[in-house]
Amino acid sequence: MCAKKKTSKKETSKKIDQLSNYHLDGKDQPMKTRQGLKVNDTHNSLKAGERGPTLLEDFLLREKIHNFDHERIPERIVHARGSAAHGYFELYESIEDLSKAGIFTDTSRRTPVFARFSTVAGSKGSTDLARDVRGFAVKFYTEEGTWDLVGNNMPVFFIQDAMKFPDLIHSVKPEPNNEIPQAASAHDTFYDFVTLTTETLHNHIWVMSDRGIPRSLRMMEGFGIHTFRLVNKKGKAHFVKFHWKPKLGVHSVTWEEAVKISGADSDFHRRDLWDAIDQGMFPEWELGIQVVPEEDEHKYDFDLLDPTKLIPEEMVPVQIIGKMVLNKNPENFFAETEQVAFLPGNIVPGIDFTNDPLLQGRLFSYRDTQLSRLGSHNFHQLPINKPLGDVHNNQRDGHMQMDIPKGRTAYSPNTLGGGCPYLNGETDGGFTHYEEKIEAHKIRNRSESFSDHFSQPALFYRSLSDWEQKHVAEAYSFELGKCEVQTIQERMLWLIAQIDKNLSDTVAENLGLQVPKDIDKPINQAIGADASEKKHQPKKKKNYLDSSEALSQSNTKFDTIESRKIAVLASDGFSMKQFKKMKTALEKEKAIVNIIAPHGGTIKCDEDMTHKVDASIATTESVLFDAVYIPGGKKSIDKLSENKKFIKFLNETLKYCKAISVDKEGEQLIDMSEIKNFKNNDAAIFVNGKASDFISAIANHRNWNRAKEAQNIAV
Repeated sequence: MCAKKKTSKKETSKKIDQLSNYHLDGKDQPMKTRQGLKVNDTHNSLKAGERGPTLLEDFLLREKIHNFDHERIPERIVHARGSAAHGYFELYESIEDLSKAGIFTDTSRRTPVFARFSTVAGSKGSTDLARDVRGFAVKFYTEEGTWDLVGNNMPVFFIQDAMKFPDLIHSVKPEPNNEIPQAASAHDTFYDFVTLTTETLHNHIWVMSDRGIPRSLRMMEGFGIHTFRLVNKKGKAHFVKFHWKPKLGVHSVTWEEAVKISGADSDFHRRDLWDAIDQGMFPEWELGIQVVPEEDEHKYDFDLLDPTKLIPEEMVPVQIIGKMVLNKNPENFFAETEQVAFLPGNIVPGIDFTNDPLLQGRLFSYRDTQLSRLGSHNFHQLPINKPLGDVHNNQRDGHMQMDIPKGRTAYSPNTLGGGCPYLNGETDGGFTHYEEKIEAHKIRNRSESFSDHFSQPALFYRSLSDWEQKHVAEAYSFELGKCEVQTIQERMLWLIAQIDKNLSDTVAENLGLQVPKDIDKPINQAIGADASEKKHQPKKKKNYLDSSEALSQSNTKFDTIESRKIAVLASDGFSMKQFKKMKTALEKEKAIVNIIAPHGGTIKCDEDMTHKVDASIATTESVLFDAVYIPGGKKSIDKLSENKKFIKFLNETLKYCKAISVDKEGEQLIDMSEIKNFKNNDAAIFVNGKASDFISAIANHRNWNRAKEAQNIAV
């Protein structure tokens, strides 16, 4: 029997010294695996060739992501705060020439779906209105099996290789020493990472734009991000990118509004989605595809396998093929919204993967993380995750087995079980992978074609309208202003200058800094595993397209006010005639009319009719509404004039460029606010105007021409 070795005081002291010095920043810390193996590259996964698939043997990738996936229990590490709904998908026209998937060939089907929307960085308890990427995941319960299209509300991602995902999220999450800040990217660790990982710049500028703070989950686009394959019955494949286009258009709130909404209603997006469905205003998105023939894979100035790149719609138009309607709220948030498990690896015949290195890593990571969150590999048996049809296989037992498999055989082939479950040939719907020829060296690297980090952020910024560009500059200024390390701020300014010089000059002026004339060494050293490899340095930007209309929200849909919330400011004695006329017109267009009064309960109009108050002025804010209407009635207006919060309500509505309409004596109230200086020459302010004109102004979302003059209004 082995005797336990005694540890001397000298050895113990030495061990304590080792432990105490282990985490000293920047002192003798070579990167090693958990088994003590020195690591030579933590930026790139092991592939079959620079543009080939990720290899299962990559133990460095698996250790890094495996640890990341299991860091927290049970909340999702990313996309923790979510909202979801049931619905269906219908195909407009068959695309059997592109795919053999039943969901893309059978127009008679109505495929059940479950869609979940989420923020990325914050915890379950964080606000809906954080500046962040929004998750956009859809589970299709098809007749051939479950297909999960797991994407975001932006068409690109921060990183190119899944190996970097833990680093990205660790940098943007609250800093580990003090758990600050929550659901916010405006801090040093995130910008330290961004400035040393320039592939992030494209997704980052999307987040700095208004896309990072949607008006509603129902008013944002969705994207599959990656390039996938569609495969038809003949085995012919095409590259494809998936798009969700909202029927309500793409609209956002301003950053100042987002801050105030977070205080007034941190569940703003969740409540908005729930209420819209509850009131029968079912959100709809159309599904579009961008299709690229395989022979055109290398046609463009960017790599189709690079998830930080989009395909401009001017180069490859989006073909609309179907629509998704969400028409039922979950019965139980935990059982459905919280327990739903999306896996990018859930596909059906007719859809297949590409060698996108971020997608390849996600195929491992998502299944692994569900095991941690849901406690068992049997998570697919939870009702929200179960496929449409029966499931038969030889997989058995395990924690929380909910099925009762019958029979004596659990192996294949067999005769004792009648050969069941039997294998399916391709003609019987059995899944077969697309046959792609691969002849390559095993290599931990990435293709030089992934090294253009500036061209597409520059294209995005050039494509924005003036007011959108202004908001981007303000966002960079705010975020970098929260950073405490000046060298990080300067590195970021240099990188912004590579995107647009005017943008960097504006941000630098707001920070009281100068844009550096040259890049500093830390950025060069961080781009590749070997800084001497020039091909890994970011290339100078190219202009292969002046602008792309689809990238600007100024080109979105402005033809509906469905589900827009209109605040009616009123008290006892308001004009029923004027109110009824406006309310009828607004509700005909499916807008939601809410009465805001000095108190809760009820108020009476000038015809002595009782009306329910939707919110008292003490419990609501103007930022929760899309427009304001004030009916006349002297008694009502006199009462409203006594409460200064109504004036604040109006000034905020004005400042954030929303539509305002008043009738008769209501003009007296707006003359107590800053609106008096705008009412005669503003396209979205109406005094005794037509309801139709007010409705058109609401549909336009904002009157951005007002923004410059109204920006200094004190609220």
